[in-house]
Amino acid sequence: MTKICIDADGCPVVSETIKIAKEFRLEVIIFCDTSHLFEIEGVKTVVVSKGADAVDFELVNRIKKGDITITQDYGLAAMVLARGAYVMNQNGLQYTSNNIDQLLYSRHLNQKIRQAGGRTKGPKKRTKETNEIFINNFRKLCEYVIKNNNE
Repeated sequence: MTKICIDADGCPVVSETIKIAKEFRLEVIIFCDTSHLFEIEGVKTVVVSKGADAVDFELVNRIKKGDITITQDYGLAAMVLARGAYVMNQNGLQYTSNNIDQLLYSRHLNQKIRQAGGRTKGPKKRTKETNEIFINNFRKLCEYVIKNNNE
């Protein structure tokens, strides 16, 4: 059975994800560290101790082929893709084998700029339209995954 795993630390679309997952009768698991607390009826929460990438590794260890993950972390997205699962970010962008290398490279370049004392742009302010794009794309992804897992 397909499950939805949410990298919930700083994720702005937890409630939207849960609502759509319920429409498709998909299990949702929220992954977070001890600095966040999620208690949502009907949703399992996995809390791990604080630590670099602790949440990421816990999520990757539980992901199965055909599952869906919601995260904005490119490194986690790459690990999830390697497990044969689907990944989408909070803006509705689906990470794939066709775009993950470029995203990781861009992250690396931005990190180099910051380490050298330069500045990079932060994320854009979240809008109602951004939420609508996420909702539409996530719903399409759920439909696709369910269709392909039942064939």
